[in-house]
Amino acid sequence: MEDERIIQLFFARSESAIGELHNKYGKTCHKLSANILRNIQDAEECVNDAYLGVWNTVPPTHPNPLLTYVCRIVRNLSIKRYRSNTAMKRNSTYDVAISELEGCLASDRTVEEEVDAKELKGMLNAFLDSLSRENRVIFVRRYWFSETYEQIAKRVGLSEKNVSVRLTRIRKQLREYLEERGVAV
Repeated sequence: MEDERIIQLFFARSESAIGELHNKYGKTCHKLSANILRNIQDAEECVNDAYLGVWNTVPPTHPNPLLTYVCRIVRNLSIKRYRSNTAMKRNSTYDVAISELEGCLASDRTVEEEVDAKELKGMLNAFLDSLSRENRVIFVRRYWFSETYEQIAKRVGLSEKNVSVRLTRIRKQLREYLEERGVAV
């Protein structure tokens, strides 16, 4: 079923909207959540909570694209659950993936940085647009979907070492890109 039709079902408050959403994007949502949480039961709960979140926000929101909207909800709920589950611990692939980016992005958020967040978002999008399709996929799979080097390597047909080296180079390029534009990293 097309995204627009699923959104229409939500606007009509039809319970079949959630079923159609699950049929179309359930596998992607579960994989995203499981990559962050590494726990199937917690991932299932987060995905179900995300479906409820979509139900509660559509309408009035008319998400476009629908997959991005749903994945953002799933990812945010999964990160919140992850933080709750691992308070005072450091033990997951998600921690490792995020720590890799710490040297590229400023960590202390002041009021000024909050105001500049939209500018930074634009710069990050422009940076991603400048990458080759394969490097963009590798970067997004690692830092948005929290996939392991092994998962990414299988997806793009490279060795884990090659994925690791590419990510190191991309992070270096990102740091240089942001520094050239006056962003303190």
